[in-house]
Amino acid sequence: MSRPDNNPDPHAIVVGSGFGGLASALRLRAKGYQVTVLERLAAAGGRAQVFEKGGFRHDAGPTVITAPFLFDELYELFGESRENHVEFTPVDPWYRFHFEDGDEFDYGEDLIQLKQEIARFSAEDSERYEELISASKKIFDVGFTKLSDKPFLHLSDMVRQIPQLLKLRADRSVWNFVGKFLKHPKIRRAFSIHPLLVGGNPFTTSSIYALIHYLEREWGVHFTMGGTGKLVDELVRLGERNQIDFRYESDVEKLITEGQRATGVQLADGEVLDADLVVANCDPPVFYKEIMPSHFKAPLRLQHDSLVQYSMGLYVLYFGTQRKYEDVAHHTIWMGERFKGLLAEIFAEDKLPPDFSLYVHRPTATDPSFAPEGCDSFYVLCPVPNLRAKNIDWSVEGKNLRDRIVASLSDTLLPDLESTIVEDFWMTPKEFKKDYRSAHGAGFSIAPVLSQSASFRYPNRDAHVENLFFVGAGTHPGAGLPGVVSSAKVVDSMIPSVEKKIHV
Repeated sequence: MSRPDNNPDPHAIVVGSGFGGLASALRLRAKGYQVTVLERLAAAGGRAQVFEKGGFRHDAGPTVITAPFLFDELYELFGESRENHVEFTPVDPWYRFHFEDGDEFDYGEDLIQLKQEIARFSAEDSERYEELISASKKIFDVGFTKLSDKPFLHLSDMVRQIPQLLKLRADRSVWNFVGKFLKHPKIRRAFSIHPLLVGGNPFTTSSIYALIHYLEREWGVHFTMGGTGKLVDELVRLGERNQIDFRYESDVEKLITEGQRATGVQLADGEVLDADLVVANCDPPVFYKEIMPSHFKAPLRLQHDSLVQYSMGLYVLYFGTQRKYEDVAHHTIWMGERFKGLLAEIFAEDKLPPDFSLYVHRPTATDPSFAPEGCDSFYVLCPVPNLRAKNIDWSVEGKNLRDRIVASLSDTLLPDLESTIVEDFWMTPKEFKKDYRSAHGAGFSIAPVLSQSASFRYPNRDAHVENLFFVGAGTHPGAGLPGVVSSAKVVDSMIPSVEKKIHV
């Protein structure tokens, strides 16, 4: 087995270069480890790839920055300032909701303006909105501030939190939590969508995830100028400046172990690299099934795949337009007529519904560089069943869904889209499974329900292999950029520094 440059310092291998892997690599390097990042794709970023076609640029995955301090911390590890490399620009409004009857609702930072927006629909909801903020803050103070960067390795870690969780009524769904304060059907729907941002159904996801609402109010909603891909590139450059080795098209096939320790990894081409510790930024169900030696099992509660709940799948349509839609916000939530019934079909009934709700991302509203002059760049995200739905033929339905989405947007949000759309392509859950090794093509790994949160999620350190750690959407604290970057902080807290620490 080989070591980088025969360096005697402890060697850490990070499998996968999504945001959790990048953050882990940087934190390990700051602790004095030699670090090698192995990425099976041709570029870093994991699901945060960048697509370019016909002069249009598209971020493949995450588009929103809601906790910028998490990235500031990574630069500070090396005595640098994030602002010198990456610009986070506030978005206004944060989200625009477009309802089926043409009504629109802007959700943004200015509290007075927001309450006026709510009052257009319901004076009572406007008066009670600050009560929702206060309740969300109480959840945030526990779920994010106290617990998001703490390991949950044992059931006892979860048991200790039960009194607080009961006090916060974590047994309620996000939908029921919001409904305690907001009654107008459109406003209640608008403020219940946050679980969908991390792969959960608002009607079944624990109200713990209502903390996302206060997280947005605490730090705002930002966009990375140049796109999320720019943030990935700059984090890679930060790593390279500090001697992290990035290897692309390096597919890890097997974890090598001796006793209860990982000693290295074997790549698909047969090459073996040794390691003093391994951090897996992979979908844990896939890692345990395909990479982990067979005599090591996944946590008992997650061994039976049929009993595990996974997030929905995602259909993502990318396209350019030969005109600009100046009145379309950066982020638009296009709400279909149905809500609860639609989500039930997607999450529980494994049906591809005849209708949909959409997330419409127009980065050119903030950064014109995403498209040629006079044009716009878009991606449209549509929740769909994951690949457990065996009756959906995506080789057929991919094109059908594209046509239905384009027709609906052409009739509403994007007039004449059918005649101005260019350079369109799409990803289905099949591509998520193939390209990102996502179990069942799920968009966000296992679902964020209470029975799969904290100690009930895949742990950040394996129970049997003492130097194998996990980061990313399938581990604690969960999906979304704040979640996966925080998972690296969890792992960081469990790994000691080496004696010869990097001097900055």
